[in-house]
Amino acid sequence: MFQIGNRTVGQLAKPFIIAEMSGNHNQSLDRALAIVDAAAAAGAHAIKLQTYTADTMTLDIDQGTFKVEDPNSLWAGKTLYQLYQLAYTPWEWHAPIMARAQSHGMLCFSTPFDEAAVDFLESLQVPAYKVASFENTDIPLIRKIAATGKPMIISTGMASVAELDESVQAARAAGCKDLVLLKCTSTYPATPENSHLRTIPHLRELFGCEVGLSDHTMGVGASVAAVALGATVIEKHFTLRRADGGVDSAFSLEPHELASLVVETERAWQAMGEVRYGASDAERQSLLHRRSLYVVKDIAAGEPLSRDNIRAIRPGLGLAPKFYDQLLGRLARHDLARGTPLSWDLLN
Repeated sequence: MFQIGNRTVGQLAKPFIIAEMSGNHNQSLDRALAIVDAAAAAGAHAIKLQTYTADTMTLDIDQGTFKVEDPNSLWAGKTLYQLYQLAYTPWEWHAPIMARAQSHGMLCFSTPFDEAAVDFLESLQVPAYKVASFENTDIPLIRKIAATGKPMIISTGMASVAELDESVQAARAAGCKDLVLLKCTSTYPATPENSHLRTIPHLRELFGCEVGLSDHTMGVGASVAAVALGATVIEKHFTLRRADGGVDSAFSLEPHELASLVVETERAWQAMGEVRYGASDAERQSLLHRRSLYVVKDIAAGEPLSRDNIRAIRPGLGLAPKFYDQLLGRLARHDLARGTPLSWDLLN
């Protein structure tokens, strides 16, 4: 367990819920601030930004792999440069967005995509850093972030175990002490079938760090399941209304859905508990309603017990049903009225 700002991250703490703004501000600072307000009202613990410019991400070329040709993509037909121009958060917005988050008692940090972005975010005293799944093999960037000494959250995306090992080793060697690996499927949206959440406990075992889910699926089911598998951090894209459009709106949660995510992941965490059998303190009173052996027809003194006059019924104040066969043929020591719970001292 460790701290990110005022939040504890670990299996003994509630799941840490991050609302990813990404480009859902649609190039409006007022909308960006409204997203912060809505995320706070929904109960998210942090809002996350992305810090880059189109020029630090790619080249302004309108051909080849610099253009999204996949007809099934949300961004089909756009160049990478156009996409990042639409999605980027102006750097001068970061301070007011972070101030708005702080006013709600909510954390705000970002994903830097180059070393200059790290320096800029350090000037804003961010409490943590996120490494995106497409950048998790950028070892120089990982070293730069790790050298800040701040907690790091790295999405696994398409990385192999060997690539993740390189990234984790580089981060730790450069000064990262507090690390979270997020299982992530780098498709937008992702399907439940491609989520492979059983990887989450394996990541914890392999790398000895906190684990979580960067969830690009629709709804909250995958995130709830991830918590049941040990996820301590959940990241979800967030918008005010999907109908408003935006680069990531199609797979982003709306406010009522984010509120549900906060509630249901906490319930999943609470329900995990510990390995336990037998009646809990809360169940103790319910033991009364188990079945037990009762007199179901008046029995005279000296009369044998039979299938006709005893039976296993509720409540549970009599002998356990496992003694039924042993009791058949035993003689009543004195008159037994219908409704009497059976006990050994009533029998000869």
